[in-house]
Amino acid sequence: MKPLLVTSALPYANGHIHLGHVLEYTLTDIYARYQRMSGRRCIFICADDTHGAPIMMRARKEGRSEVDLITEMAEAHLRDFDKLQIRFDHYGSTNSEATRWVCHRIWEGLRSRNMISNREVTQLFDPQAGVFLADRFVKGTCPKCSSPDQYGDSCDKCGSTYAATDLIDPKSTLSGARPEIRSAPHIFVAVEGEHAFLEQWTQAEGRMPKEIANYLAGHFLSEPLRDWDVSRPAPYFGFEIPDAPGNYWYVWYDAPIGYVGSTKEWCEKNGESFDKWWRSDEVEIVHVIGKDIVYFHTLFWPVMLKSSGYSLPSRVQVHGFLTVNGEKMSKSKGTFIMASTYLEHLDPAYLRYYYASKLGSRVEDLDLNLEEFVQKVNSELVNKVVNLASRTSRFVAKTGLSASYPDDGGLFEGAAKAGDEIAEAYASFDSARAIRGIIALADRANEYVDRMAPWALAKQPGKEAEVQAVCTVALNLYRQIVLYLAPVLPKLAEESGKLLNAPMDQWSLAKTPLVGTPVSTYQHLMKRVEMEAVQRMIDASKTADAAAEPKTTTAAEAPAAEKSLPVDDGEALAKEPLAAECSIDDFKKVDLRIARIVEAEGVPGAKKLLKLTVSLGGDAKRTVFAGIKAHYDPKDLVGRLVVVCANLAPRQMKFGTSEGMVLAAGGEDTVFLLSPDTGAKPGMRIH
Repeated sequence: MKPLLVTSALPYANGHIHLGHVLEYTLTDIYARYQRMSGRRCIFICADDTHGAPIMMRARKEGRSEVDLITEMAEAHLRDFDKLQIRFDHYGSTNSEATRWVCHRIWEGLRSRNMISNREVTQLFDPQAGVFLADRFVKGTCPKCSSPDQYGDSCDKCGSTYAATDLIDPKSTLSGARPEIRSAPHIFVAVEGEHAFLEQWTQAEGRMPKEIANYLAGHFLSEPLRDWDVSRPAPYFGFEIPDAPGNYWYVWYDAPIGYVGSTKEWCEKNGESFDKWWRSDEVEIVHVIGKDIVYFHTLFWPVMLKSSGYSLPSRVQVHGFLTVNGEKMSKSKGTFIMASTYLEHLDPAYLRYYYASKLGSRVEDLDLNLEEFVQKVNSELVNKVVNLASRTSRFVAKTGLSASYPDDGGLFEGAAKAGDEIAEAYASFDSARAIRGIIALADRANEYVDRMAPWALAKQPGKEAEVQAVCTVALNLYRQIVLYLAPVLPKLAEESGKLLNAPMDQWSLAKTPLVGTPVSTYQHLMKRVEMEAVQRMIDASKTADAAAEPKTTTAAEAPAAEKSLPVDDGEALAKEPLAAECSIDDFKKVDLRIARIVEAEGVPGAKKLLKLTVSLGGDAKRTVFAGIKAHYDPKDLVGRLVVVCANLAPRQMKFGTSEGMVLAAGGEDTVFLLSPDTGAKPGMRIH
């Protein structure tokens, strides 16, 4: 099997690592650790993303050089990663000579293919900071749906893309100043000439999650690709373009090149061939990224690589965002949690396990529900896994394991076979499926221990051999479980290896029982997580200026004392009595789903109707005509979660076809759209 090179997106050097970042690095680390355990050669490469205007502006503000700043941040990032048990084979920096060298080679490739051109660009300029602003450093009101606090390239409420100059009431995120419109010469890379290649590459089976391939096909590859602006005028912290003095490569040009530059450093350090790892078909390359940077990694990046003779990734694995308790991370609520703050209060194993239990191969957001976090760690990891060792190992601390493996009714053999499916799940970036399989094995092992009750046998004279046999079975089942968990919980595997005096570093070890070996005195492997510790972490995460942050509360979130409750007088029921009784089979025919309104507009000529486009998740969208025009402003509906009848037969109306029904309560005078509770997401069925 080919060696494997795995990368995660590079963390930006302008800030510390938070739990949203940790999600991606944990996902990648689990994948890489599994590959190594399976016997495949795998290197995990990453680096700090160090260039750009924000770094320059922060260094100015703090009165030091950019190099001093990024050096300090790299040290902080590596401290956090080490404590989180994220194991990189090499961690570099985009501000390295190796990355500069690769930037030049790729630029030469683009130049040789006549893909580079120059033209004037009108752009937002921060008069206070004295710099032109990248789209992500401008915020304002979306010009399409009027949602506030949106970035300068796209709206996370309605999904629209636009130019930063189209924003309403724009502000620089660097200084807070209102930007001015100015012009400057910029350098562009033409990518439309590679349109056919990108269609073929992005749509290849297994290249990326299907929903991402479909998104690219529908949103970008369905029309000509725009030229890519890859330069920024001075002042700018980055690499100056060699054949365009006074101009610097935009941070998104050299950021992915950091993967290659860091690999080059690793090769030089370890006597490896750089060309083998990035300029041959001898190595498989896998990128792991968040869904917010798909645009750069699946359109521009492959063109850069192809045009300069570098290897392309075989897979781009994409994950969703992290929410906490069903909402965006919030500083005022203490849920915008830095990795360092988490580590002061909680074991990294808890977080690694929770993330692993939730991460599938599809591009779905992951919610860190803190109550579920406590419950899952305690009930599954502590009670079902670790307790297997704690309640059996003490009985064989003097005798060790049996010389031959006892009859266990097929438990060990069954778990060995299950390991193949668990391995396939890890290899597919579906650690949630792997964890479900592992916990099922833990349930069966605990059922065995409960049935055999070695603590009761130990009290009976002459039962020593039977006790040893039962504990040999239990600890072998425990060893299999921990081997399967080792990519997620490397420290637990290491400590369990010490307990059983046997290595826990190869996947194949789960196929053969451990017999005749000593068992060490049990040392505490993991303690329960307490909600009080979680609360202390939240309190520590609240910012000093949280009180000044405006509080927005939905009706569903408001405390009961703050709600204006309607009078429960029975009038509504009297006005519209209950319908005739239906059977459960009748009810099951109605498919009610959570949906998000992505577009809302009035219907010309219709007094009551609004035309809604609702998303059921992924690419599944429906057009629904709803008689709510008198009660709701269309712009207030975009982004809202609603309940729809998803299997209602399409109905041809004067104004178009309605493909479902949005559920609401009320009558002619009042209408209230039904909304799900916090944590629900499009596509979920209502039972």
